[in-house]
Amino acid sequence: ENLRARIENGEKAVLVVPTSAKADRLREIFSDYEIPFENVSWPGARGKTGQKEPSQADKAAAARALLIAKGEIESGVVFPDLRLLLLSERDILGDFAWGAARRREGAASSFLSDLSDLKVGDYVVHIDHGIGLYQGLKQLQVGSSARDFMLLTYQDDARLYVPLERLDLVEKYRAGGDAAKPHLDRLGGLTWARTKTRVKRALRDMAEELLRLYAERKMRGGVAYSPDTPWQKELEDAFQFEETPDQVTSLADLKRDLESPQPMDRLLCGDVGYGKTELAMRAAFKVAQDGKQVAVLAPTTVLAFQHFTTFQQRMAPFPVRIEMLSRFRTGAEQKKVVEETEAGRVDVVIGTHRLLSKDVAFRDLGLLVVDEEQRFGVAAKEKLKKLRANVDVLTMSATPIPRTLHMAVGGLRDLSVIETPPRGRLAIQTIVAPFSDGLVQSAILQEMHRDGQVYFVHNRVESIFSMAALIQRLVPTARIGVAHGQMGERELERVFLKFIQGEYDVLAATALIENGLDIPRANTLIVNHADRFGLADLYQLRGRVGRSNRRAYAYFLIAAEDALTPLARRRLAALKEFSDLGAGFRLAALDLELRGAGNLLGAEQSGHLNAIGIDLYLQMLEQTVEELKGVPAKPEVRTTLNLGMDIRIPEAYIPDENQRLRMYKRISSLTAPEARGELESELADRFGPIPASVANLLSYAQLKSVAEGLLVQSVER
Repeated sequence: ENLRARIENGEKAVLVVPTSAKADRLREIFSDYEIPFENVSWPGARGKTGQKEPSQADKAAAARALLIAKGEIESGVVFPDLRLLLLSERDILGDFAWGAARRREGAASSFLSDLSDLKVGDYVVHIDHGIGLYQGLKQLQVGSSARDFMLLTYQDDARLYVPLERLDLVEKYRAGGDAAKPHLDRLGGLTWARTKTRVKRALRDMAEELLRLYAERKMRGGVAYSPDTPWQKELEDAFQFEETPDQVTSLADLKRDLESPQPMDRLLCGDVGYGKTELAMRAAFKVAQDGKQVAVLAPTTVLAFQHFTTFQQRMAPFPVRIEMLSRFRTGAEQKKVVEETEAGRVDVVIGTHRLLSKDVAFRDLGLLVVDEEQRFGVAAKEKLKKLRANVDVLTMSATPIPRTLHMAVGGLRDLSVIETPPRGRLAIQTIVAPFSDGLVQSAILQEMHRDGQVYFVHNRVESIFSMAALIQRLVPTARIGVAHGQMGERELERVFLKFIQGEYDVLAATALIENGLDIPRANTLIVNHADRFGLADLYQLRGRVGRSNRRAYAYFLIAAEDALTPLARRRLAALKEFSDLGAGFRLAALDLELRGAGNLLGAEQSGHLNAIGIDLYLQMLEQTVEELKGVPAKPEVRTTLNLGMDIRIPEAYIPDENQRLRMYKRISSLTAPEARGELESELADRFGPIPASVANLLSYAQLKSVAEGLLVQSVER
């Protein structure tokens, strides 16, 4: 309103925005509010030929319009004498401006359980007493005041009352995989102390081994690449989408690594379709400009082909030579690429395991990009180890496997996470239902009505053609393509290309589509026998849809509910729960529980993880790494505070027991003074003015944290 009034009053308003994507977005808003605007021509925009000179009326109208120009300013400024108004995006959208800073928590904090789903009979871990059973909350009279306690029972029905203000000592017990039920510890016995010592020793050995490997890499020293060139800026400006805040941060991490003399080893976790490939491409371009070669390794032929076309499109204006090595190429073509790579005439070579063959040699390899490392077998990983000894390495993953997750969480590896969805992206509607002809038919027809395409995943080669025939009967107008891993390369490539070019409405395929196919028009996914897939696989498959600004649908079809195993049931429940955007990272944490970290950390680590539960295991891993990095270990002191004050969260303030528990847990884990301020404003916002007893509890938690830092054993009043 203010802007419209100023323009009508004859002031000249200029809005300065950094990208064309933002300009488009703001134009939509101005149209809604009927504010006239005109554009200064954007760099790279094609001018219309044969335009006639604007008339006086046109000029007068232009003078009363908002001018949108490209540039960067933090905030606006007014020149009253000139009647000129310069505006930034933030002046109009306030803190909603895309890219307003957001608070990031440490990687570990996204895992640790918050007790909000604790039920009577669940196993919990008390840091000092071990594994017990949760038996609910009890109120006891202590001196003159009533206090809340959590009741835990141990072996031989021994009882432990934990004051709720000390919930920082209690975690929910979560194990890896289908671990058997844990044994209850004996209260006051030595078994728990022995278990912790054993795990600590094993963790130390594992962390030492890993740190040694990383130290060796650091010692070798790598190449420090030169700062950004004008070409780099040109490539980045040509990106037609708007970078998300997380992309900007991750890109800064990448460039910092590349420009430092130490070899990079970074894990880039980002949900499917969140722009990891774009970042890898920018890193590759930076390295290629310094005359070094780049190898991009993808797990499947289709994904390699997709990367190849993307890289080629984006780097077309620059003198960078990009080649592909995969089964999509004939023997003669492959031989030629291998020779030219060795001679140093190829800058970027993209391929599958074929890149790891004996005959492939690089003249001067600078960067290795590995996409979805968890999909490579043990032998390929061994070859990778040799290849990555002294080059910069960037690993990309949409569902980071627990192994890499552990290393990331434990500070053994550099980690960048992209959690913000691209602008306009909608969460995928996830439906879990028993298989029925009617459902399949309506899902396909609905997608075809809006001119979209459908993936139908049926992971059985022997019956995929009869499945395609059934779909054809249900939807006679649909054009159906079939793809599976036993087809010849050429044939497979033909099917995929036809689907990409929109010649098929439905692609009936085995799970080989789960990697990186990027088709914005395909926005419905139907997975048959979804209960037979692992969580990470289903998550990857679901990432094939919802890559544009249209609502996408994922149908996970299962046998009748009662025929599902408990594990399959939990998997599907998790997927529904995590259907919001950017859930890949949290999903990986859940996957760690469901699948077990055994095969990834080595079988022996799996045992240790189950002995003490994931949360405590991760905490101990973090401590171990700190110690190994030379941070002196503090003696552990648990301060007891007897202040004779009311430090309860009243039931009237937070009526729901689980919410109350969760809040006790969060307050008891407070350490930094600024965290208290954030928590206070959250409490006031959600539950109303803070009662005196809750304010006491917050002060209690802070005092406890300070006292433990000073190694004070107890505080009495």
